[in-house]
Amino acid sequence: MDWAVPGGLAAGLLIATVTAPVGVSGAVFLLPVQLSVFGVPNPAITPTNLLFNVVAGPGALWRYRYDGALRGDLARRLVLGTLPGVVVGAAIRVFALPGPDVFRLLIATLLLPLGLWLCLRTLTPARHRPPHAGELPPRTLTGLALAIGVVGGIYGIGGGSLLGPILVGRGLPVARVAPAALAATFATSLVGAAAYTLLSLATTGDVAPDWWLGLACGTGGLIGGYLGARLQPRLPERALRLLLGTLAAALGAEYAGQTLN
Repeated sequence: MDWAVPGGLAAGLLIATVTAPVGVSGAVFLLPVQLSVFGVPNPAITPTNLLFNVVAGPGALWRYRYDGALRGDLARRLVLGTLPGVVVGAAIRVFALPGPDVFRLLIATLLLPLGLWLCLRTLTPARHRPPHAGELPPRTLTGLALAIGVVGGIYGIGGGSLLGPILVGRGLPVARVAPAALAATFATSLVGAAAYTLLSLATTGDVAPDWWLGLACGTGGLIGGYLGARLQPRLPERALRLLLGTLAAALGAEYAGQTLN
């Protein structure tokens, strides 16, 4: 379709501009656009999302690094856990969860409660939370990243987009979590996209990504991610947390409704 490339460029730009300030690549919110607007078949929608992350990721990451926000060992631990998990998730997605109904149910089950939880945590007065509530032991953090990496490989979001809401919900500041989550998403998406490409050679069906659409959306996301990362320091923490929770809950509710219909 001739309009798919400019449409994908515009969709990637808008989505990444909104999601990059809270550490979400935007691929999770690109899913309904791919399904409903561009008609990308399953399971090709997942590697197309991963391709979007690979192309779009450097825009926000470069800006966060320029601002000095991409530092510390949080990003390294997230990457260490999610990298092996995304390969396992890719295999599960291709061989065990190819159908769109199961895919939508998985999205709703993950994002709806996660988004509502984050909103509730944000609205709870800070004095009711214990000090350093968001800090996790290193091994626990790596184990959590591994589990989320598997889910992210199935979902096509690289894992960081789920780790971000969880860590922010536990109390870590968005300014610290967002760059680390995007770094994990970028690294695991590279591995995940390669895994799907190899799996497409060993199986039948729509397993390879939609290259033109993924590149178009990713190019828009590259620009939007940079703009969103530049905007983040100007937004209050409370607004960023509510934005992240609201986006996750809204998308989860939409897919829950589609599953029930």
